[in-house]
Amino acid sequence: MQIVELDGLAVGVVDRTIGGPYAVLIAEQMLAAGVKVIVGMTSAGRVASSIPIPCLVIPTRALRDEGTSYHYLPPGEFVEAPSDLSSLLARELEPIGVPIQRGPVWTTDAPYRETTEQIRRHSSAGVLAVEMQAASPFALAAARSVQIGIVAHVANAADHEGKDFDKGSEQLSFEILGGIARAGSEIIRAPTEALNDATLG
Repeated sequence: MQIVELDGLAVGVVDRTIGGPYAVLIAEQMLAAGVKVIVGMTSAGRVASSIPIPCLVIPTRALRDEGTSYHYLPPGEFVEAPSDLSSLLARELEPIGVPIQRGPVWTTDAPYRETTEQIRRHSSAGVLAVEMQAASPFALAAARSVQIGIVAHVANAADHEGKDFDKGSEQLSFEILGGIARAGSEIIRAPTEALNDATLG
């Protein structure tokens, strides 16, 4: 873990936690060490043709097309994101200027296996993006009643004719991390009643 100062806040950053199993392994260790809020930042592909590339998707729920979440929760199609944190992430990231969408994502263990039929089916069900992480930490969050969020950086698509995986400058990455840090800090500082007022307003 690296300790980085973002907007005056000291934040722990663990890089390259790719995929649900590894993300949950790190999250479990962090929770055991006393961490109160965890936010994963993941690359994602576009599923809904209506969203731009690049953009940020704040998942509100995740389609469980992976294996790790089933070790934490009974079988089910979706797992919900902690709503307070996802709302605050959207609010704190909005001033950065990158388009932001909130909605469902599709979590899969198998990169390069997203078929046209699957993309069409999930898009018609309202899924915005596909990634490899969200369902697993959301299941951990539900099982342990902890605050875990995800920010998905959508930078490619099967039908995208522009440059793939163009996430912008390093400065933009720091601004995104700063927004994540502010949202996490608000969750830690605010009582539940105040959070409900803030996220519903």
